[in-house]
Amino acid sequence: FLMQTSEMLRKICMRNLVRKYCRGLTAERKVQLQQKVVTSAVFCGKKEGYLESLSQPFLETRLRENDLNPKVLQLIRGENIKYVTPVIKYDRNGFKARERLLVLTQSSAYVVEMAKIKQKIEYSTLKGISTSNLSDGIVVIHVPEDNKQKGDVILQCEHLFETVTKLCILANKQSLVKVVKGSLRFRIGSGKEGTMVFSVGPEPQVFRDKTGQLTVV
Repeated sequence: FLMQTSEMLRKICMRNLVRKYCRGLTAERKVQLQQKVVTSAVFCGKKEGYLESLSQPFLETRLRENDLNPKVLQLIRGENIKYVTPVIKYDRNGFKARERLLVLTQSSAYVVEMAKIKQKIEYSTLKGISTSNLSDGIVVIHVPEDNKQKGDVILQCEHLFETVTKLCILANKQSLVKVVKGSLRFRIGSGKEGTMVFSVGPEPQVFRDKTGQLTVV
């Protein structure tokens, strides 16, 4: 009887402690925890660097709305900007690296070059999000094969866990995130596909190899 009573009291005490903790959370802290739960579901045990990312708080955004070119703001007016981060975009043909911004609104993702919108991806059409299991910052956003899209988007993000988490929460497509090993296929456009290969080496690099594939070390 004493053991049963002790177990009941332990459960009650634990429940009270949890209730007290939850009630004491600030709105900002609550958002952090909600985002980290999604990150865990997507990356825990799958991608290198996940454990190190646990202690790093996600920022609301890496750049403010005021940092965007006024022409870009005019083009996406009416959409609530949720997150902006600098990225490196790799061309689908030739894989040349280009500095871009990734702008996430409540309904679409935009790849922006200075005052130009290079590509718009509506979340409703998003087909998938792929990353490797290694510690690189590469993410591929898969888009539908139609005349509106040039092909899948290949990006390198400094804060990959944060960026992918924000994207899949806004798009409500957490289940579409895939962590792959070895290689992945991406659509170039006009029915063509390319291959990206992931490997381990002494220093990080991204280059086009002799076979024409994009190699990420």
